Amino acid sequence: MNMKKLMIFIWFAVCTVTATAQSTSTVAPKLELGDTAPDFTLPDTLGNLVSLKDYRGKYVLIDFWDSRCVPCRVENPHVVKAYHKYKDKNFTVLGVSYDYNKTDWLKAIHKDQLASWTHVSCSKEGGKMTNLYNIRLIPLSVLVDPKGKVIAMGLRKEALEEKLAEVLNKS
Repeated sequence: MNMKKLMIFIWFAVCTVTATAQSTSTVAPKLELGDTAPDFTLPDTLGNLVSLKDYRGKYVLIDFWDSRCVPCRVENPHVVKAYHKYKDKNFTVLGVSYDYNKTDWLKAIHKDQLASWTHVSCSKEGGKMTNLYNIRLIPLSVLVDPKGKVIAMGLRKEALEEKLAEVLNKS
């Protein structure tokens, strides 16, 4: 195995451990399509509290990620592209970070050009978020409709673009 593949494997393992190690022993019911997305309130980059319910009336892609997670960082350009393509069609992104280091989190937002939408931190509530959304791996995306219902999960790369086109190009 070459060094690059080894590093990707290690970072993937870190991402897996980050999401699973923060879960609590309480087993949450599995989140399924059609379920109401569990509400949460978390601090944004400035410390202001943001709730998912504040986004009712819009399509929201909840993007669970971490600045140390290589697969998350690889996925970010796809999320940026989708945001810019659909932001005028009642769509936004809500970034939910597992980062413990605020400086690293803010640097990644800047470097990956993610500053166009709101970001919140679940570093103190990671186990709760992991349970609410049954997160086993990051990155994880959950697409929520304007009524707060989950309409897609685990969208990445082209699948994200295809689902957004299907949902948001209906007029």
